[in-house]
Amino acid sequence: SPLIYPEGEEFTFGKAKILREGRDVTVMATGMLVWEALEAAWLCNENGINVRVMDIHTIRPLDGEAILEAARSTGAVVTAEEHLVHCGLGSQVAQFVTHYCPVPMEFVGIKDTYAESGKPAELFERYGLTARHIVSAIEQVLKKKK
Repeated sequence: SPLIYPEGEEFTFGKAKILREGRDVTVMATGMLVWEALEAAWLCNENGINVRVMDIHTIRPLDGEAILEAARSTGAVVTAEEHLVHCGLGSQVAQFVTHYCPVPMEFVGIKDTYAESGKPAELFERYGLTARHIVSAIEQVLKKKK
């Protein structure tokens, strides 16, 4: 996966990093899907959709303050993770958002199945974890937002 941060970048547990500002929707990603989220944001920008991208590098503790601000300011959230949709980043964000600021959400991650081994690019495609899949989730959540 391409490098996103310069060498020596500092991270604080429980503090998300905003990699791209946006006003229409927020993509909260973790792990290798952070790069896919950035690519999705660039693709969406070509169609006039302004996407905020957040790197949620630690799920526990969750950066509730950043998540709440993003939900309030963009009004829609997509989570993206190379993990099961159930019990991962998406579930944690959904529980938080539902309690404090309900907004439409979509989830990109592995559905309820056993994953196979293989080359990362092939697996990302097989399990719907590419920038194209994130763009689709963004389009779906924006339909719910209207």
